[in-house]
Amino acid sequence: MLRRFRNLARLGPVQVATGYDQRGREKHTAACTAPRCGFSAEYDTRSAAELAATTHRCSAH
Repeated sequence: MLRRFRNLARLGPVQVATGYDQRGREKHTAACTAPRCGFSAEYDTRSAAELAATTHRCSAH
């Protein structure tokens, strides 16, 4: 399924974006862009995704 993200923001190595899940509900994703890190998570609120992005300690660095 093609997922369209909007409202992208970069907080350090982590990108936060808003999109819709398969049921049409708004979800917020935080994903680390560092090579070999693998951190990503989906949240119900934008503030939770941004908090995860700011507190993420990348294991790849």
